[in-house]
Amino acid sequence: MGETHNHEHNHQPPPQQAAAPPAMPLGSARGPMFPPAEQLLQLHYCIHSNPSWPQTVLLAFQHYIVMLGTTVMIATVLVPQMGGGPGDKARVIQSLLFTSGVNTLLQTLFGTRLPTVMGPSFAYIISALSVINDLSDSTFRSEHERFEHTMRAIQGSLIVSSIINIILGYGQVWGKLTRFFSPVVITPLVCVVGLGLFGRGFPQVGDCIEIGLPMLILLVISQQYMQRVHPVAQSILERFALLLCIGLIWAFAAILTVAGAYNHVTEQTKMSCRIDHSFLLSSAPWVKVPYPFQWGTPIFRASHVFGIMGASLVSSAESTASFYAASRLAGATPPPAHVVSRSIGLQGIGQLFDGFFGAVVGTTASVENVGLLGLTRVGSRRVVQISTAFMIFFSIFGKFGAFFAQIPLPIFAAIYCILYGIVAAIGISFIQFANKNSMRNIYVLGISLFLGISIPQYFVMNTDITGHGPVRTPAGWFNDILNTIFSSPPTVAMIVGTVVDNTLEARQSFDDRGVPWLVPFQRRKGDSRNEEFYSYPLRINEYIPSRFL
Repeated sequence: MGETHNHEHNHQPPPQQAAAPPAMPLGSARGPMFPPAEQLLQLHYCIHSNPSWPQTVLLAFQHYIVMLGTTVMIATVLVPQMGGGPGDKARVIQSLLFTSGVNTLLQTLFGTRLPTVMGPSFAYIISALSVINDLSDSTFRSEHERFEHTMRAIQGSLIVSSIINIILGYGQVWGKLTRFFSPVVITPLVCVVGLGLFGRGFPQVGDCIEIGLPMLILLVISQQYMQRVHPVAQSILERFALLLCIGLIWAFAAILTVAGAYNHVTEQTKMSCRIDHSFLLSSAPWVKVPYPFQWGTPIFRASHVFGIMGASLVSSAESTASFYAASRLAGATPPPAHVVSRSIGLQGIGQLFDGFFGAVVGTTASVENVGLLGLTRVGSRRVVQISTAFMIFFSIFGKFGAFFAQIPLPIFAAIYCILYGIVAAIGISFIQFANKNSMRNIYVLGISLFLGISIPQYFVMNTDITGHGPVRTPAGWFNDILNTIFSSPPTVAMIVGTVVDNTLEARQSFDDRGVPWLVPFQRRKGDSRNEEFYSYPLRINEYIPSRFL
Protein backbone atom coordinates (compact mmCIF):
# COMPACT_ATOMS: atom_id res chain seq x y z
CA MET A 1 0.00 0.00 0.00
CA GLY A 2 2.79 2.28 0.90
CA GLU A 3 4.57 1.55 -2.41
CA THR A 4 1.43 2.19 -4.36
CA HIS A 5 0.88 5.43 -2.53
CA ASN A 6 4.44 6.53 -3.15
CA HIS A 7 4.20 5.54 -6.80
CA GLU A 8 1.06 7.57 -7.32
CA HIS A 9 2.54 10.55 -5.50
CA ASN A 10 5.66 10.51 -7.63
CA HIS A 11 3.63 10.64 -10.84
CA GLN A 12 1.54 13.69 -9.94
CA PRO A 13 1.95 16.65 -12.41
CA PRO A 14 4.16 19.43 -11.10
CA PRO A 15 2.32 22.44 -9.68
CA GLN A 16 1.74 25.19 -12.23
CA GLN A 17 3.79 28.33 -11.71
CA ALA A 18 2.20 31.80 -11.89
CA ALA A 19 2.44 33.36 -15.35
CA ALA A 20 5.29 35.86 -15.69
CA PRO A 21 4.16 39.49 -16.04
CA PRO A 22 4.49 40.93 -19.54
CA ALA A 23 7.82 42.54 -20.25
CA MET A 24 7.75 46.29 -19.64
CA PRO A 25 9.23 48.69 -22.17
CA LEU A 26 12.82 49.60 -21.45
CA GLY A 27 13.02 52.33 -18.83
CA SER A 28 9.28 52.45 -18.08
CA ALA A 29 9.78 51.16 -14.54
CA ARG A 30 12.05 54.07 -13.69
CA GLY A 31 9.31 56.68 -13.54
CA PRO A 32 5.92 57.72 -14.88
CA MET A 33 5.31 58.23 -18.57
CA PHE A 34 3.61 61.47 -19.66
CA PRO A 35 1.25 61.22 -22.63
CA PRO A 36 0.95 64.14 -25.08
CA ALA A 37 -1.27 66.97 -23.83
CA GLU A 38 -2.91 69.33 -26.29
CA GLN A 39 -3.42 71.99 -23.63
CA LEU A 40 -1.22 73.12 -20.75
CA LEU A 41 -3.02 72.22 -17.53
CA GLN A 42 -1.14 74.62 -15.24
CA LEU A 43 -2.43 77.84 -16.79
CA HIS A 44 -4.42 79.96 -14.36
CA TYR A 45 -6.40 81.78 -17.04
CA CYS A 46 -6.79 80.73 -20.66
CA ILE A 47 -7.93 82.73 -23.67
CA HIS A 48 -11.58 82.99 -22.56
CA SER A 49 -11.20 83.27 -18.78
CA ASN A 50 -10.32 86.56 -17.15
CA PRO A 51 -8.73 87.64 -13.85
CA SER A 52 -10.42 90.20 -11.63
CA TRP A 53 -10.44 93.73 -13.03
CA PRO A 54 -7.67 95.07 -10.72
CA GLN A 55 -5.42 92.16 -11.71
CA THR A 56 -6.36 92.58 -15.37
CA VAL A 57 -5.30 96.23 -15.33
CA LEU A 58 -1.96 95.45 -13.64
CA LEU A 59 -1.26 92.57 -15.99
CA ALA A 60 -2.13 94.80 -18.96
CA PHE A 61 0.28 97.48 -17.73
CA GLN A 62 2.92 94.75 -17.43
CA HIS A 63 2.41 93.87 -21.10
CA TYR A 64 2.84 97.54 -21.98
CA ILE A 65 6.12 97.77 -20.06
CA VAL A 66 7.50 94.62 -21.74
CA MET A 67 6.76 95.84 -25.28
CA LEU A 68 8.11 99.31 -24.43
CA GLY A 69 11.63 97.90 -24.26
CA THR A 70 11.69 96.85 -27.91
CA THR A 71 10.09 100.15 -28.92
CA VAL A 72 12.82 102.18 -27.22
CA MET A 73 15.57 99.91 -28.58
CA ILE A 74 14.45 100.40 -32.19
CA ALA A 75 14.12 104.17 -31.79
CA THR A 76 17.55 104.30 -30.12
CA VAL A 77 19.15 102.43 -33.04
CA LEU A 78 17.52 104.29 -35.93
CA VAL A 79 16.70 107.88 -34.94
CA PRO A 80 20.28 109.12 -34.29
CA GLN A 81 21.45 107.68 -37.63
CA MET A 82 18.57 109.46 -39.36
CA GLY A 83 19.73 112.78 -37.93
CA GLY A 84 17.05 113.06 -35.27
CA GLY A 85 17.53 114.46 -31.78
CA PRO A 86 15.93 113.54 -28.43
CA GLY A 87 12.68 115.32 -29.37
CA ASP A 88 12.44 113.37 -32.63
CA LYS A 89 13.17 110.14 -30.79
CA ALA A 90 10.36 110.87 -28.32
CA ARG A 91 7.89 111.48 -31.16
CA VAL A 92 8.98 108.28 -32.94
CA ILE A 93 8.38 106.30 -29.73
CA GLN A 94 4.94 107.91 -29.43
CA SER A 95 4.10 106.95 -33.03
CA LEU A 96 5.28 103.37 -32.51
CA LEU A 97 3.21 103.04 -29.33
CA PHE A 98 0.12 104.43 -31.04
CA THR A 99 0.33 102.14 -34.08
CA SER A 100 1.14 99.14 -31.86
CA GLY A 101 -1.91 99.81 -29.71
CA VAL A 102 -4.26 100.09 -32.67
CA ASN A 103 -2.79 97.06 -34.46
CA THR A 104 -2.95 94.93 -31.30
CA LEU A 105 -6.60 95.78 -30.76
CA LEU A 106 -7.45 94.98 -34.38
CA GLN A 107 -5.54 91.69 -34.26
CA THR A 108 -7.26 90.49 -31.08
CA LEU A 109 -10.67 91.39 -32.50
CA PHE A 110 -10.47 90.53 -36.20
CA GLY A 111 -7.14 88.73 -36.71
CA THR A 112 -6.00 85.59 -34.90
CA ARG A 113 -7.98 86.63 -31.79
CA LEU A 114 -5.05 85.28 -29.76
CA PRO A 115 -3.60 87.34 -26.86
CA THR A 116 -0.66 88.62 -28.90
CA VAL A 117 0.74 92.15 -28.73
CA MET A 118 1.63 93.57 -32.15
CA GLY A 119 4.82 95.53 -31.52
CA PRO A 120 7.54 97.12 -33.68
CA SER A 121 9.71 94.61 -35.53
CA PHE A 122 13.51 94.40 -35.71
CA ALA A 123 13.08 92.74 -39.11
CA TYR A 124 12.84 96.20 -40.70
CA ILE A 125 16.14 97.46 -39.27
CA ILE A 126 18.31 96.35 -42.21
CA SER A 127 15.95 97.88 -44.77
CA ALA A 128 15.64 101.09 -42.76
CA LEU A 129 19.43 101.36 -42.48
CA SER A 130 19.64 100.89 -46.24
CA VAL A 131 17.27 103.83 -46.76
CA ILE A 132 19.30 105.94 -44.33
CA ASN A 133 22.55 105.08 -46.11
CA ASP A 134 21.01 105.75 -49.53
CA LEU A 135 20.10 109.30 -48.44
CA SER A 136 23.36 110.01 -46.62
CA ASP A 137 24.92 111.64 -49.71
CA SER A 138 22.04 114.09 -50.13
CA THR A 139 22.44 117.67 -48.99
CA PHE A 140 20.12 119.07 -46.32
CA ARG A 141 20.02 122.40 -44.53
CA SER A 142 19.92 120.74 -41.11
CA GLU A 143 20.03 117.35 -39.45
CA HIS A 144 16.35 117.65 -38.58
CA GLU A 145 15.50 118.12 -42.24
CA ARG A 146 17.49 114.97 -43.06
CA PHE A 147 15.55 113.13 -40.36
CA GLU A 148 12.17 114.19 -41.74
CA HIS A 149 13.17 113.37 -45.32
CA THR A 150 14.32 109.88 -44.26
CA MET A 151 11.11 109.34 -42.31
CA ARG A 152 9.06 110.24 -45.37
CA ALA A 153 11.05 107.78 -47.51
CA ILE A 154 10.46 104.99 -44.97
CA GLN A 155 6.78 105.92 -44.78
CA GLY A 156 6.34 105.57 -48.53
CA SER A 157 8.09 102.20 -48.53
CA LEU A 158 5.92 100.88 -45.70
CA ILE A 159 2.74 101.98 -47.48
CA VAL A 160 3.56 100.34 -50.82
CA SER A 161 5.13 97.14 -49.44
CA SER A 162 2.10 96.48 -47.21
CA ILE A 163 0.37 95.10 -50.32
CA ILE A 164 2.57 91.97 -50.01
CA ASN A 165 1.06 90.86 -46.68
CA ILE A 166 -2.43 91.90 -47.74
CA ILE A 167 -2.25 89.71 -50.85
CA LEU A 168 -0.56 86.78 -49.07
CA GLY A 169 -3.09 86.93 -46.26
CA TYR A 170 -6.47 87.65 -47.78
CA GLY A 171 -5.50 85.69 -50.91
CA GLN A 172 -5.17 82.62 -48.61
CA VAL A 173 -1.62 82.04 -49.89
CA TRP A 174 -0.01 82.13 -46.46
CA GLY A 175 -2.62 79.78 -45.01
CA LYS A 176 -1.99 77.27 -47.80
CA LEU A 177 1.72 77.44 -46.96
CA THR A 178 1.01 76.49 -43.34
CA ARG A 179 -0.76 73.33 -44.56
CA PHE A 180 2.71 72.02 -45.35
CA PHE A 181 3.63 72.37 -41.67
CA SER A 182 3.84 69.45 -39.28
CA PRO A 183 4.91 69.36 -35.61
CA VAL A 184 8.41 68.60 -36.94
CA VAL A 185 8.39 72.00 -38.71
CA ILE A 186 6.55 73.97 -36.01
CA THR A 187 9.02 72.88 -33.31
CA PRO A 188 12.16 74.53 -34.80
CA LEU A 189 10.10 77.45 -36.12
CA VAL A 190 8.87 78.41 -32.65
CA CYS A 191 12.16 77.48 -30.97
CA VAL A 192 14.30 79.81 -33.05
CA VAL A 193 11.87 82.73 -32.81
CA GLY A 194 12.98 82.75 -29.17
CA LEU A 195 16.56 81.47 -29.38
CA GLY A 196 17.32 83.59 -32.44
CA LEU A 197 16.96 86.73 -30.33
CA PHE A 198 19.88 85.84 -28.05
CA GLY A 199 21.68 89.01 -29.12
CA ARG A 200 19.03 91.08 -27.35
CA GLY A 201 19.49 89.08 -24.16
CA PHE A 202 22.65 88.77 -22.10
CA PRO A 203 24.92 90.65 -24.54
CA GLN A 204 22.87 93.76 -23.76
CA VAL A 205 22.71 92.86 -20.06
CA GLY A 206 26.51 93.09 -20.18
CA ASP A 207 26.32 96.68 -21.40
CA CYS A 208 25.59 97.61 -17.77
CA ILE A 209 26.24 94.48 -15.76
CA GLU A 210 25.71 96.13 -12.36
CA ILE A 211 22.07 96.79 -13.31
CA GLY A 212 21.23 94.00 -15.76
CA LEU A 213 22.59 91.04 -13.78
CA PRO A 214 20.83 91.93 -10.49
CA MET A 215 17.60 92.31 -12.47
CA LEU A 216 17.99 88.84 -13.97
CA ILE A 217 18.85 87.16 -10.66
CA LEU A 218 16.18 89.01 -8.68
CA LEU A 219 13.45 88.14 -11.19
CA VAL A 220 14.31 84.44 -11.13
CA ILE A 221 14.47 84.27 -7.33
CA SER A 222 11.36 86.34 -6.61
CA GLN A 223 9.17 84.92 -9.38
CA GLN A 224 10.09 81.26 -8.97
CA TYR A 225 11.50 80.62 -5.50
CA MET A 226 10.01 83.22 -3.16
CA GLN A 227 6.47 82.48 -4.29
CA ARG A 228 6.69 79.19 -2.42
CA VAL A 229 7.23 80.93 0.93
CA HIS A 230 3.53 81.70 1.52
CA PRO A 231 0.28 81.01 -0.39
CA VAL A 232 -0.50 84.72 -0.59
CA ALA A 233 2.96 85.47 -1.96
CA GLN A 234 2.51 82.83 -4.64
CA SER A 235 -0.33 84.54 -6.52
CA ILE A 236 1.27 88.00 -6.20
CA LEU A 237 4.84 87.13 -7.15
CA GLU A 238 3.93 84.70 -9.90
CA ARG A 239 1.99 87.39 -11.77
CA PHE A 240 3.53 90.68 -10.68
CA ALA A 241 7.13 89.94 -9.69
CA LEU A 242 8.29 91.47 -12.97
CA LEU A 243 6.82 94.87 -12.11
CA LEU A 244 8.23 94.74 -8.58
CA CYS A 245 11.72 93.84 -9.83
CA ILE A 246 11.69 96.60 -12.45
CA GLY A 247 10.76 99.14 -9.77
CA LEU A 248 13.52 98.01 -7.39
CA ILE A 249 16.32 97.84 -9.98
CA TRP A 250 15.20 101.09 -11.60
CA ALA A 251 15.42 102.78 -8.20
CA PHE A 252 18.87 101.24 -7.73
CA ALA A 253 19.94 102.65 -11.11
CA ALA A 254 18.61 106.07 -10.06
CA ILE A 255 20.70 105.96 -6.87
CA LEU A 256 23.83 105.11 -8.86
CA THR A 257 23.10 107.94 -11.29
CA VAL A 258 22.55 110.54 -8.55
CA ALA A 259 25.58 109.33 -6.61
CA GLY A 260 27.81 110.08 -9.61
CA ALA A 261 28.79 106.50 -10.40
CA TYR A 262 28.64 107.24 -14.13
CA ASN A 263 30.16 110.70 -14.25
CA HIS A 264 33.51 109.53 -15.60
CA VAL A 265 32.62 106.65 -17.90
CA THR A 266 32.30 106.26 -21.65
CA GLU A 267 29.37 107.69 -23.55
CA GLN A 268 28.12 104.18 -24.34
CA THR A 269 28.08 103.26 -20.65
CA LYS A 270 26.15 106.42 -19.85
CA MET A 271 23.56 105.56 -22.48
CA SER A 272 23.13 102.07 -21.02
CA CYS A 273 23.25 102.79 -17.29
CA ARG A 274 22.07 106.33 -16.53
CA ILE A 275 18.35 106.96 -16.19
CA ASP A 276 18.57 110.55 -17.44
CA HIS A 277 20.90 110.32 -20.43
CA SER A 278 18.24 109.78 -23.08
CA PHE A 279 16.77 113.27 -22.45
CA LEU A 280 13.35 111.88 -23.39
CA LEU A 281 11.51 113.37 -20.43
CA SER A 282 12.65 116.90 -21.16
CA SER A 283 12.11 116.57 -24.91
CA ALA A 284 8.73 114.85 -25.05
CA PRO A 285 5.61 117.03 -25.46
CA TRP A 286 2.94 116.96 -22.79
CA VAL A 287 0.19 116.16 -25.27
CA LYS A 288 0.71 115.15 -28.89
CA VAL A 289 -1.78 113.11 -30.88
CA PRO A 290 -0.13 111.16 -33.73
CA TYR A 291 -1.83 111.91 -37.04
CA PRO A 292 -1.44 110.75 -40.66
CA PHE A 293 1.58 112.06 -42.57
CA GLN A 294 2.86 113.98 -39.55
CA TRP A 295 6.37 114.03 -41.04
CA GLY A 296 5.17 115.27 -44.44
CA THR A 297 4.19 113.74 -47.77
CA PRO A 298 5.58 110.19 -48.18
CA ILE A 299 8.37 109.65 -50.68
CA PHE A 300 8.12 106.62 -52.96
CA ARG A 301 11.26 105.05 -54.39
CA ALA A 302 11.29 101.57 -55.93
CA SER A 303 14.66 100.52 -54.49
CA HIS A 304 13.46 101.31 -50.97
CA VAL A 305 10.13 99.57 -51.45
CA PHE A 306 11.70 96.25 -52.47
CA GLY A 307 13.87 96.22 -49.37
CA ILE A 308 10.88 96.77 -47.08
CA MET A 309 9.01 94.01 -48.95
CA GLY A 310 11.63 91.54 -47.76
CA ALA A 311 11.10 92.74 -44.20
CA SER A 312 7.33 92.30 -44.62
CA LEU A 313 7.85 88.64 -45.53
CA VAL A 314 10.13 88.16 -42.53
CA SER A 315 7.63 89.78 -40.15
CA SER A 316 4.96 87.36 -41.44
CA ALA A 317 7.16 84.37 -40.61
CA GLU A 318 7.95 85.76 -37.16
CA SER A 319 4.28 86.42 -36.44
CA THR A 320 3.31 82.92 -37.55
CA ALA A 321 5.79 81.39 -35.10
CA SER A 322 4.53 83.66 -32.30
CA PHE A 323 0.91 82.74 -33.06
CA TYR A 324 1.65 79.02 -32.61
CA ALA A 325 3.45 79.72 -29.33
CA ALA A 326 0.65 81.99 -28.07
CA SER A 327 -1.98 79.37 -28.86
CA ARG A 328 -0.23 76.92 -26.50
CA LEU A 329 0.24 79.48 -23.74
CA ALA A 330 -3.37 80.69 -24.02
CA GLY A 331 -4.89 77.20 -23.81
CA ALA A 332 -6.18 77.32 -27.40
CA THR A 333 -5.80 74.91 -30.30
CA PRO A 334 -3.19 75.64 -33.01
CA PRO A 335 -4.53 78.39 -35.30
CA PRO A 336 -6.24 77.02 -38.43
CA ALA A 337 -4.89 77.92 -41.86
CA HIS A 338 -7.66 80.42 -42.61
CA VAL A 339 -7.04 82.19 -39.28
CA VAL A 340 -3.30 82.51 -39.97
CA SER A 341 -4.13 83.89 -43.43
CA ARG A 342 -6.50 86.57 -42.21
CA SER A 343 -4.07 87.57 -39.45
CA ILE A 344 -1.26 88.09 -41.98
CA GLY A 345 -3.66 90.05 -44.20
CA LEU A 346 -4.61 92.22 -41.25
CA GLN A 347 -0.92 92.64 -40.43
CA GLY A 348 -0.54 94.07 -43.95
CA ILE A 349 -3.34 96.54 -43.24
CA GLY A 350 -1.54 97.34 -40.00
CA GLN A 351 1.66 98.07 -41.92
CA LEU A 352 -0.33 100.39 -44.18
CA PHE A 353 -1.52 102.12 -41.01
CA ASP A 354 2.09 102.28 -39.77
CA GLY A 355 3.09 104.06 -42.97
CA PHE A 356 0.25 106.57 -42.74
CA PHE A 357 1.06 107.49 -39.12
CA GLY A 358 4.81 107.70 -39.56
CA ALA A 359 6.09 104.65 -37.69
CA VAL A 360 9.74 104.02 -38.46
CA VAL A 361 9.21 100.23 -38.82
CA GLY A 362 6.32 97.83 -39.33
CA THR A 363 4.74 95.67 -36.64
CA THR A 364 4.87 91.97 -35.87
CA ALA A 365 3.65 89.69 -33.08
CA SER A 366 5.80 90.52 -30.05
CA VAL A 367 7.82 87.46 -28.95
CA GLU A 368 8.54 88.89 -25.50
CA ASN A 369 4.86 89.43 -24.77
CA VAL A 370 4.12 85.85 -25.79
CA GLY A 371 6.76 84.77 -23.27
CA LEU A 372 5.02 86.91 -20.65
CA LEU A 373 1.90 84.75 -21.07
CA GLY A 374 3.95 81.78 -19.92
CA LEU A 375 5.73 83.65 -17.13
CA THR A 376 2.47 84.80 -15.52
CA ARG A 377 0.44 81.75 -16.66
CA VAL A 378 -2.29 84.17 -17.73
CA GLY A 379 -3.33 83.74 -21.37
CA SER A 380 -6.39 85.98 -21.20
CA ARG A 381 -7.33 87.86 -24.38
CA ARG A 382 -8.91 90.65 -22.35
CA VAL A 383 -5.61 91.44 -20.60
CA VAL A 384 -3.89 92.12 -23.93
CA GLN A 385 -6.83 94.15 -25.19
CA ILE A 386 -6.69 96.35 -22.08
CA SER A 387 -2.94 96.81 -22.61
CA THR A 388 -3.73 98.67 -25.84
CA ALA A 389 -5.32 101.41 -23.74
CA PHE A 390 -1.96 101.99 -22.02
CA MET A 391 -0.14 102.08 -25.37
CA ILE A 392 -2.51 104.63 -26.84
CA PHE A 393 -2.68 106.71 -23.64
CA PHE A 394 1.10 107.00 -23.29
CA SER A 395 1.46 107.70 -27.02
CA ILE A 396 -0.72 110.80 -26.62
CA PHE A 397 0.50 112.05 -23.23
CA GLY A 398 4.18 112.13 -24.08
CA LYS A 399 5.64 113.15 -20.71
CA PHE A 400 4.10 110.18 -18.95
CA GLY A 401 5.25 107.81 -21.68
CA ALA A 402 8.75 109.28 -21.66
CA PHE A 403 8.99 108.69 -17.90
CA PHE A 404 8.76 104.90 -18.35
CA ALA A 405 10.83 105.01 -21.54
CA GLN A 406 13.80 106.09 -19.39
CA ILE A 407 14.10 102.61 -17.87
CA PRO A 408 17.67 101.49 -18.71
CA LEU A 409 17.74 99.02 -21.59
CA PRO A 410 19.81 96.37 -19.69
CA ILE A 411 16.78 95.94 -17.41
CA PHE A 412 14.65 95.02 -20.42
CA ALA A 413 17.43 92.76 -21.73
CA ALA A 414 17.45 90.84 -18.44
CA ILE A 415 13.69 90.33 -18.74
CA TYR A 416 14.06 89.12 -22.32
CA CYS A 417 16.58 86.47 -21.22
CA ILE A 418 13.70 84.72 -19.46
CA LEU A 419 10.82 85.53 -21.81
CA TYR A 420 12.61 84.43 -24.99
CA GLY A 421 13.65 81.23 -23.25
CA ILE A 422 10.03 80.42 -22.38
CA VAL A 423 8.98 80.84 -26.02
CA ALA A 424 11.83 78.58 -27.17
CA ALA A 425 10.79 75.92 -24.64
CA ILE A 426 7.18 76.10 -25.82
CA GLY A 427 8.46 75.32 -29.29
CA ILE A 428 10.08 72.15 -27.96
CA SER A 429 6.72 71.01 -26.55
CA PHE A 430 5.25 70.65 -30.07
CA ILE A 431 7.50 67.66 -30.80
CA GLN A 432 5.40 65.54 -28.41
CA PHE A 433 2.80 65.20 -31.18
CA ALA A 434 5.30 63.54 -33.55
CA ASN A 435 7.50 60.46 -33.19
CA LYS A 436 10.38 61.67 -31.04
CA ASN A 437 12.33 58.47 -31.65
CA SER A 438 12.30 58.68 -35.45
CA MET A 439 15.80 59.24 -36.80
CA ARG A 440 14.26 60.93 -39.81
CA ASN A 441 12.48 63.45 -37.55
CA ILE A 442 15.62 63.98 -35.50
CA TYR A 443 17.50 64.82 -38.72
CA VAL A 444 14.88 67.37 -39.84
CA LEU A 445 14.77 68.95 -36.40
CA GLY A 446 18.53 69.16 -36.11
CA ILE A 447 19.21 70.72 -39.49
CA SER A 448 16.31 73.19 -39.12
CA LEU A 449 17.37 74.30 -35.65
CA PHE A 450 21.06 74.62 -36.42
CA LEU A 451 20.77 76.34 -39.79
CA GLY A 452 17.96 78.52 -38.42
CA ILE A 453 20.48 80.02 -36.01
CA SER A 454 23.77 79.59 -37.89
CA ILE A 455 22.83 81.14 -41.26
CA PRO A 456 21.34 84.33 -39.74
CA GLN A 457 24.37 84.62 -37.48
CA TYR A 458 26.62 84.60 -40.56
CA PHE A 459 24.55 87.34 -42.17
CA VAL A 460 24.48 89.45 -38.98
CA MET A 461 28.23 89.13 -38.45
CA ASN A 462 28.88 90.30 -42.00
CA THR A 463 26.46 93.24 -41.96
CA ASP A 464 28.05 96.63 -41.37
CA ILE A 465 26.56 99.61 -39.56
CA THR A 466 25.04 100.96 -42.79
CA GLY A 467 22.99 97.79 -43.33
CA HIS A 468 25.12 96.26 -46.11
CA GLY A 469 25.11 92.48 -45.70
CA PRO A 470 27.09 89.68 -47.31
CA VAL A 471 24.90 89.70 -50.46
CA ARG A 472 26.38 92.61 -52.45
CA THR A 473 25.29 92.61 -56.07
CA PRO A 474 24.88 95.73 -58.25
CA ALA A 475 21.11 95.59 -57.51
CA GLY A 476 20.73 97.17 -54.08
CA TRP A 477 17.05 96.24 -53.74
CA PHE A 478 17.90 92.57 -54.38
CA ASN A 479 20.61 92.73 -51.73
CA ASP A 480 18.19 94.17 -49.18
CA ILE A 481 15.62 91.43 -49.78
CA LEU A 482 18.06 88.52 -49.42
CA ASN A 483 20.02 90.05 -46.55
CA THR A 484 16.79 90.69 -44.65
CA ILE A 485 15.29 87.24 -45.27
CA PHE A 486 18.41 85.28 -44.36
CA SER A 487 19.10 87.40 -41.28
CA SER A 488 15.86 86.13 -39.73
CA PRO A 489 16.13 82.85 -37.73
CA PRO A 490 12.41 81.89 -37.93
CA THR A 491 12.32 82.58 -41.67
CA VAL A 492 15.35 80.39 -42.34
CA ALA A 493 14.06 77.65 -40.02
CA MET A 494 10.67 77.74 -41.75
CA ILE A 495 12.22 77.49 -45.21
CA VAL A 496 14.65 74.68 -44.31
CA GLY A 497 12.16 72.75 -42.18
CA THR A 498 9.29 72.93 -44.66
CA VAL A 499 11.41 71.92 -47.65
CA VAL A 500 13.21 69.03 -45.96
CA ASP A 501 10.17 67.72 -44.08
CA ASN A 502 8.02 67.61 -47.23
CA THR A 503 10.64 66.09 -49.51
CA LEU A 504 12.42 63.54 -47.28
CA GLU A 505 10.28 60.37 -47.04
CA ALA A 506 7.22 62.53 -46.47
CA ARG A 507 4.62 59.92 -47.50
CA GLN A 508 6.28 57.01 -45.72
CA SER A 509 6.62 59.08 -42.52
CA PHE A 510 3.12 60.59 -42.60
CA ASP A 511 2.20 59.33 -39.12
CA ASP A 512 5.67 59.81 -37.63
CA ARG A 513 5.61 63.49 -38.66
CA GLY A 514 2.49 64.07 -36.55
CA VAL A 515 0.40 65.18 -39.52
CA PRO A 516 -2.76 63.25 -38.46
CA TRP A 517 -2.78 65.21 -35.20
CA LEU A 518 -2.34 68.63 -36.83
CA VAL A 519 -4.63 68.31 -39.88
CA PRO A 520 -7.97 68.66 -37.98
CA PHE A 521 -6.80 71.92 -36.43
CA GLN A 522 -5.72 73.31 -39.80
CA ARG A 523 -9.21 72.95 -41.27
CA ARG A 524 -12.01 75.41 -40.60
CA LYS A 525 -14.37 72.78 -39.17
CA GLY A 526 -11.81 70.06 -38.52
CA ASP A 527 -12.12 70.46 -34.74
CA SER A 528 -15.13 71.74 -32.81
CA ARG A 529 -12.92 74.00 -30.69
CA ASN A 530 -11.66 76.01 -33.67
CA GLU A 531 -14.90 77.97 -33.84
CA GLU A 532 -14.84 78.56 -30.09
CA PHE A 533 -11.36 80.11 -30.05
CA TYR A 534 -11.10 81.85 -33.41
CA SER A 535 -14.57 82.98 -34.51
CA TYR A 536 -15.23 86.70 -34.94
CA PRO A 537 -16.94 88.52 -32.05
CA LEU A 538 -20.62 89.50 -32.16
CA ARG A 539 -21.34 87.15 -35.10
CA ILE A 540 -19.63 89.61 -37.41
CA ASN A 541 -18.65 86.67 -39.64
CA GLU A 542 -22.21 86.61 -40.99
CA TYR A 543 -21.54 89.90 -42.79
CA ILE A 544 -18.06 89.09 -44.17
CA PRO A 545 -17.51 87.04 -47.36
CA SER A 546 -16.29 83.55 -46.46
CA ARG A 547 -13.08 83.94 -48.50
CA PHE A 548 -11.93 86.65 -46.06
CA LEU A 549 -12.75 84.73 -42.86
